[in-house]
Amino acid sequence: MSEDFEKLLTTFQRHLEVERNLSVHTVRAYMGDLTSFLEHLEKSSLTDISQLQLVHLRSWLANQQVKGASRTTISRRAVSVRLFTKWALKNKYLTSDVGAPLATPKGHRTLPEVLGIDDAKTAMDSMATRAAEDETPMTLRDVAMVEMLYATGARVAELCGLDLGDIDYNRQTIQVLGKGNKERVIPLGNPAMRALKKWLDDGRQELLNEKSEKAVFLGARGKRIDQRAVRTVVYEALSAIEGIERMGPHALRHSAATHLLEGGADLRTVQEILGHASLATTQIYTHVSTERLQKAFKQAHPRA
Repeated sequence: MSEDFEKLLTTFQRHLEVERNLSVHTVRAYMGDLTSFLEHLEKSSLTDISQLQLVHLRSWLANQQVKGASRTTISRRAVSVRLFTKWALKNKYLTSDVGAPLATPKGHRTLPEVLGIDDAKTAMDSMATRAAEDETPMTLRDVAMVEMLYATGARVAELCGLDLGDIDYNRQTIQVLGKGNKERVIPLGNPAMRALKKWLDDGRQELLNEKSEKAVFLGARGKRIDQRAVRTVVYEALSAIEGIERMGPHALRHSAATHLLEGGADLRTVQEILGHASLATTQIYTHVSTERLQKAFKQAHPRA
């Protein structure tokens, strides 16, 4: 890639990280899309970004489609390049926002995997039984983490970042730091609260050392637990459910949202609990609930 394009990439990345304050994963996705786009421009003999036109954007997306990219991927890349052209205009790399008219193809939205309420109870009970039979700091911690992920619908990163001061025992809530450094308060049910207290009273002290700081959940060496370790714990916990294929922490988040809606919670409440910026993101769980309702109807009703 040319030196000019390399500098452009670096400047745009700084904008995403510093000014937009996007997560590492989001920045990586945007930069991957933009790198692909600039490489396509060079192959098309365009080396001066000021000469960019809408036809170049459409050419790149068409090329992605020919290579077999899914509608969802193409949709995301259209969003990426529109964000880039808007930024480029603002910073005088372009004289007009050539990406503004670019249509975004609608991706096929796949419904998330969700546990049944009985399956979720089976997983929690299985972990609690195992901890009772072999009570160690690790088993107590694992029970608390899985209970909290299901109770709160929190993301793994939010759970890993939890500090002792983020717990309000009187109100039975936790305060988490979500995407875009947005804080929110999430209520905890009694089972999750009991598991959390058990871990903090009887387990955490055993792993505590100078590296622990204020982290609620600790790894085997006493440092703040990492996301990979949490995922491993959840995979093992959910493997206790018969007929369930490999499911991770996000399945617990999806399940929490779906079970809340099925229990009568309104969309706005679930949006607030999950930390979704848009209500449209939360609405997918209404489709999940409807599908589950239809499935139950077909299985149970004699004239379904």
